[in-house]
Amino acid sequence: EQMLEQVLRQLQPLCTSEQRFLQEFFRLSQDAADLQGLQVSVGTVSSPGLWPSPLSKEPTTRLLSELFSCLEPELRGFLDVCNKVHPFGCLQVLVTLSDSIFEMWGSSSAPPSSFLNTVLGSVLLLAKSSFNKCIGTLCKEIEEAKVPSKMKGGILPSVSRFEEFVAFSEEVFRTARRRGELDKAHLRLASSVFSSINSLSSANLKVNTDMVTMENFHHIHCFLCQKKIPCLEDKKREAKQRYSEHMEKYVIKYLGQPLEKLNHFFEGVKARLAQGVKEEEVSFQLAYSKQELRKVLEKHPGKEVRRALETLYRKVHKELSPEENLLPVVWHAMEQEFIRRYREFEDLIRRCYAGSGLAMDFTVEDLLSYFNSITLSN
Repeated sequence: EQMLEQVLRQLQPLCTSEQRFLQEFFRLSQDAADLQGLQVSVGTVSSPGLWPSPLSKEPTTRLLSELFSCLEPELRGFLDVCNKVHPFGCLQVLVTLSDSIFEMWGSSSAPPSSFLNTVLGSVLLLAKSSFNKCIGTLCKEIEEAKVPSKMKGGILPSVSRFEEFVAFSEEVFRTARRRGELDKAHLRLASSVFSSINSLSSANLKVNTDMVTMENFHHIHCFLCQKKIPCLEDKKREAKQRYSEHMEKYVIKYLGQPLEKLNHFFEGVKARLAQGVKEEEVSFQLAYSKQELRKVLEKHPGKEVRRALETLYRKVHKELSPEENLLPVVWHAMEQEFIRRYREFEDLIRRCYAGSGLAMDFTVEDLLSYFNSITLSN
């Protein structure tokens, strides 16, 4: 960065002083008719065909192009070396070059010659091309990243790669005057990493896909909250939404286990109601009679439910990665969903089995006590 800045700083005064000398020595500030007459004398210090007739380019610029013909190739070679110093070296080149050009035109001294402006404009296009190529390669790398075959959860390599780039680029562009190119790159990369996480559903993982997806979107959301990048606000909200959706799927999938037979029974009751069976007639359905409900309730005494919840807690604790620390959040969500289901079952018993005297062996207070004691004991 410092070497590139030094090179660019030295170019302006060099080209400006040479431009001033040429204009004064050859009186190039005169009008085109007078300049035409100078072609013969100028030809003695440059090639005879330097200026075609009629004049098609500013004489000063054409002379500077002859004098500094090696400048652009040398600059291109130098930028190529800078790009190879670091995997993301093109970011620093783009920022340094853009800021230097901006400062040249914003300085109180004479603006750079049109020749220097043309050369720097050309290498800036090269820098932008290198930057875009780097982003394209990184997007492809993220999208095509393979999930480790023995992965047991945790943060995906594509997510880590995305965060590595964002952290590095934000530091490089921290004092940059313009960041339009970076904002576009961030959006491209965010879309690629989201696509990479979404593709997990088709991957042959040995762990719960919703759990891995939930943890990775949660990780990205926390990261973007920390970085506070305006162009990624929508992506931050999307990450939070996806994290919440997959946590809900994860909770629902596992929460059926402690009340498996009750869940199955009442899903059937709800299906009959949806088909148009009246509430008071549900108990006359053979599979959903009062006797069948009693059998199901007897298979879920309070002590068995507590034991099933303890088993569930150990399973979730084992699956979730400690880095994300989502266990308290997921366990609380399971508690809320469990209580919601309990009240739903309680309501169906009241509506469809009125006067039967049937009820679950445990209360909401018991459930709260189960969850609380399991949390404290672990």
